[in-house]
Amino acid sequence: MTEIRVVEVPGARLHCEVRGFGPVLLLIPGGAADSASYDGIAPLLAADHTVVAYDPRGTSRSPAADPGSAASVTTLADDARRVLDAVGAGPATVFGSSAGAVTGLELVVRRPERVERLVAHEPPVTALLPDAAGHDGGRLADIQRREGTPAAMTRFLASTGMDGDAPPPPTDDPAALETLARFAANLPGFFAHTVVAVSRYQPDVEALRSLGPRIVMAAGRDSAGQVPRRATETLAGALGTALVEMPGDHRGFLGAPVAFAEALRPLLDGAP
Repeated sequence: MTEIRVVEVPGARLHCEVRGFGPVLLLIPGGAADSASYDGIAPLLAADHTVVAYDPRGTSRSPAADPGSAASVTTLADDARRVLDAVGAGPATVFGSSAGAVTGLELVVRRPERVERLVAHEPPVTALLPDAAGHDGGRLADIQRREGTPAAMTRFLASTGMDGDAPPPPTDDPAALETLARFAANLPGFFAHTVVAVSRYQPDVEALRSLGPRIVMAAGRDSAGQVPRRATETLAGALGTALVEMPGDHRGFLGAPVAFAEALRPLLDGAP
């Protein structure tokens, strides 16, 4: 059973979904996605965790007071902390993917007492790459303004190397179609704001390194050569930690949710 909560944060109202019982696991979505991106793994992990997923501010069912405003990574991390506070939990385990993993990195640096363990799945911290200038999100924002969202998406997939990833299978399920429509509606804001903030984010490597095994860097085994994986490998190397390979690609939790949840569970419980 899923409990729906609304968490009030400065400038937004966050849609949250809570499942299960046990230690708290916070799932942070990435990109233009919302909490529904974790619908495949959340029920499985809820067998032994209180799983909390939410729509980040300005996406889907979490409207921002100023829809045209840009949310910084710092603001998004503070939102995640406020979600944890609303659940009333002590230190929680956090899983974030893509931009959600970037939010997780900032959360654990700013509020380490709130995070027992962070599993960061393919955070696209492209500012660490030697070719960082070529991945600045401002270029995509310009394309979106000049040529529209489809053109920006085409350039985004090609520039990250993800244009060869398998698209989601066709569906006539009403709930799935509603979810896809929400994701599509989030894309203009994703290109206008999210990719810019994430591409320019500089993780605090020294602070993250000081947290030792509390930080787990993970990437899809089918993501080799793609920009998010390259960035993740670079950060893992800077932290002196091994990269854990997960099933699938950048969106492995969508394509293979059962295998992904099985691989994720031991990481949540402290396995290296």
